[in-house]
Amino acid sequence: MYNSNPRLRRAKKTRAKIAELQVTRLSVHRTNTNIYAQIISAGENKVLASASSLEADIKKTLKNGGNIEAAAQIGKRIAEKAKKIGITNVAFDRSGYRYHGRVKALADAARENGLSF
Repeated sequence: MYNSNPRLRRAKKTRAKIAELQVTRLSVHRTNTNIYAQIISAGENKVLASASSLEADIKKTLKNGGNIEAAAQIGKRIAEKAKKIGITNVAFDRSGYRYHGRVKALADAARENGLSF
């Protein structure tokens, strides 16, 4: 079935390539008000760690969950959670979003805190 949403079409191509490589992926989802990140295992598609701007302790420190500052905090938090479970290498799944703004801020913060992709 043809998908008319260009973002979802790009996401499908990216995820197919990541599945072919059989690597753990860092998936990002963003809305106007929040940003979410998940580390998903290679084989069985299980969520190993997640972070979002809706978590209680992060929500207290943020004025707005949908900006670059929030994305940087989520990137740092997901990297810390990944290190805690022993994951350092991931493939970055930007879910069809442009590598710009909040998505880029999350990726840069995750890299600075120990994740490599």
